[in-house]
Amino acid sequence: MKFPAVTVCNANPFKYSEVKHLLKELDRLIEAALERILQPTPGNSSENISPPLDLELWHQIPLVLIDEHDKDNPVILDIFESNQGAAGNQSTVGNQTAADNETVVGNQTAADNETVVGKQMAVDNETAVGNQTAAGNQTAPPPAPANATLEEKKYKLAVKLCSHQGSDNCTYRNFTSAAQAVTEWYILQSTSILSKVPLQERIRMGYQAEDMILACLYGAEPCNYKNFTQIYHPDHGNCYIFNWGMDEEALNSSNPGAEFGLKLILDISQQDYIPYLSSAAGARLMLHQQKSFPFLKDQGIYAMAGTETSIGVLVDELERMGYPYSDCTMNGSDVPVKNLYSQYNTSYSIQACLRSCFQNHMVEICGCGHYMFPLPEGVNYCNNEDNPGWAYCYSSLRSSIRHRQICIDSCKETCNDTQYKMTISMADWPSEASEDWIFHILSYERDMSTNVTLDRNGIIKLNIYFQEYNYRTISESAATTIVWLLSSLGGQFGFWMGGSVLCLIEFGEIIIDSLWITVINVIGWCKGLKQKRAQARYPDAPPTVSELVEAHTNLGFQHEDGGALPRDEALPPEPGTPPPNYDSLRVQPLDVLGPDSDAETE
Repeated sequence: MKFPAVTVCNANPFKYSEVKHLLKELDRLIEAALERILQPTPGNSSENISPPLDLELWHQIPLVLIDEHDKDNPVILDIFESNQGAAGNQSTVGNQTAADNETVVGNQTAADNETVVGKQMAVDNETAVGNQTAAGNQTAPPPAPANATLEEKKYKLAVKLCSHQGSDNCTYRNFTSAAQAVTEWYILQSTSILSKVPLQERIRMGYQAEDMILACLYGAEPCNYKNFTQIYHPDHGNCYIFNWGMDEEALNSSNPGAEFGLKLILDISQQDYIPYLSSAAGARLMLHQQKSFPFLKDQGIYAMAGTETSIGVLVDELERMGYPYSDCTMNGSDVPVKNLYSQYNTSYSIQACLRSCFQNHMVEICGCGHYMFPLPEGVNYCNNEDNPGWAYCYSSLRSSIRHRQICIDSCKETCNDTQYKMTISMADWPSEASEDWIFHILSYERDMSTNVTLDRNGIIKLNIYFQEYNYRTISESAATTIVWLLSSLGGQFGFWMGGSVLCLIEFGEIIIDSLWITVINVIGWCKGLKQKRAQARYPDAPPTVSELVEAHTNLGFQHEDGGALPRDEALPPEPGTPPPNYDSLRVQPLDVLGPDSDAETE
């Protein structure tokens, strides 16, 4: 059996030490925002941060607080607005909520005689609670306790997305947890920054194969990082594929069991993770067919650090029938969506089609491509400088049911597919008794160092093998074919009418006779119609045969004129030959006949 292709990636796409200079201002902004959100004590205030924060970067995609103390009129609070200007920068929010938990709001600003009721977080860490009049008269109630939580104050953290900076056309993406909001905001901002970095530089900033893959064994044959194919994955950075089958034949497994599978030891270097980008630690892996692109975000699984993860594999082969039984495709050539993943020389898949369709809509509507998908020719990735409203456009497009349905209707499943079902088990690795010597050996092999440079938080061991040395084929077949249809009709006919082959022959004979009689009647009718037409053309009766013969042999024969002759005029004798005198016409009795007659008779 062919061993599947195995893709392994780090859950964190880049080394923080390599990208820190690009994300420095972004990290300072989120740290200051979290400090204000968590309401620090006055001594820990971040107002006097030096150097000052880059608020221009913040205002491109800001985080805001939504005060829902008054459910009918929630108030939006900007985290980095000053206390003096807060009254003029508040806006009331309507209750119109989009399908993906996004709240669409307008910039209705409280002013003049309108009173905004709610709680406001000030920049100097003082909280004003109660009725605040936007005209200028403020009533300061007692401050809230320092240990009050966001839930008690009914705050929600949201990402504000506008069609362009300063626009009234904005969307607020709400989250039930501030942790989710911070992660989503950081991903959007870092995407804008990293999209301007060249691909080769991004590959260099990721985890290299020689640093990540510490040991490899396939069956009884040793292997190393050179047996892996490197690809760049936007979600996970550098990924490495074993047995992809691009440059050489796919490997076969001779037997089931862990001893005949793939064994790997990985180092994920968890201490070099980007703190706000990836909150999960571990390795991301996926089993898939040869020459197919790995979509780890949808079909991958995590392997936890400090464990030995064993994965038993069962193979299912799917065979779907094509048109007219199902709408599937063999190689994607009949799909109207251009496959952007063909640049990897990979086979067609419905995941590739859906993502290509979304990227094409993104380019068409937003004018730029999203960082997580391949680009069409002549298009650039979206970023905040060149495309200020790209995040708003992306969010609207992602929540659009109409565009999603267009892509679903355009893309087709493959007619032949292979699925790998996995049975996963885990155990702590290495054990406390053996971790000392194992870490010493692995550290020496990787860094040529006698000191231990590895620990349990970064080491993962993987065992991938066939659980059974067979596979299951699931194929579609037509529920009713022509043969089955005739058989069913014959059975019903015989059951309800007592029909048989002889009955069918008799029915056929009746049909043929009926047709033949009909043809004869039609021919007779046609002849009668022809005769009637001839009579209408020649109204006089046609001459008899004797008349035709007499006219031919007697030159003096003439037809009578149609006019009547006078009575006193006698007709001249008709010339001609008298009829023959046959003896058979005699009427005399036989006894009158003389001897001559007898003699003649003799």
